[in-house]
Amino acid sequence: MATFGQSDELHDSEFRGVDLSRSRFVGCDLVDVVMRAVDVTGAEIDAPWLLEGDGSLIINGVNVVPLVDAELDRRFPGREQRRAGDPAGLQSAWGALEATWGATLDRAAALPDGAVDRSVAGEWSFAQTLRHLVLATDTWLGRAILDIDQPYHPLGQANAGADRVLDMSIFVTETPAYDDVLAARADRQAMVRDYLATVTPDTLTEPRRNPWSPDHEETVLACLHTILEEEWEHHRYAVRDLEVIDTS
Repeated sequence: MATFGQSDELHDSEFRGVDLSRSRFVGCDLVDVVMRAVDVTGAEIDAPWLLEGDGSLIINGVNVVPLVDAELDRRFPGREQRRAGDPAGLQSAWGALEATWGATLDRAAALPDGAVDRSVAGEWSFAQTLRHLVLATDTWLGRAILDIDQPYHPLGQANAGADRVLDMSIFVTETPAYDDVLAARADRQAMVRDYLATVTPDTLTEPRRNPWSPDHEETVLACLHTILEEEWEHHRYAVRDLEVIDTS
């Protein structure tokens, strides 16, 4: 299989009559790509930022973004609360998430030994996904909202490239015991739950530094929305991969 990387300048290219069947695009910028007279039968697109802002995906003249958003809300009850704008709504949104994740943890627990550490198609394992959500909570609640100097749990799982901002030496490099991952995850879920129990409408409008881009400000509400988005997106990934593991 031919492989192209960042050093290959392929933007503003034109492909005519090229066979790209069974190709895989990972972490690629396909913004404003135009496809005409293409066969996309069986194609699979996973674009977590598609639903942000005024994003659009036009297929045969139809913007399918609102359709995708509505279908995901139908599949994952409670997801529609992720943009709640007041303390009571945020508390309800977090409660729905915890219930959803609880059922998913039960499903993972019923799988054979080692399944939680199994990767599907090179993606994070179930345990790594939980570890990433620990880091997401530490970043957006601990670091951004609470302004803790070093909020990170050593079991956190960072994205590639996070070393530009984070001191990676604080994180473990070996695969931790799953029980330890569950404990860290439960602790961070409780942190969010406890914070939402006391947050006020005025606090939600207060500015905070973006933890990944400190020169930019976010409101407390925007930081909480990011946590909710991370939770639902990674739950979708987790369920998708558990389905593969469960049927293989």
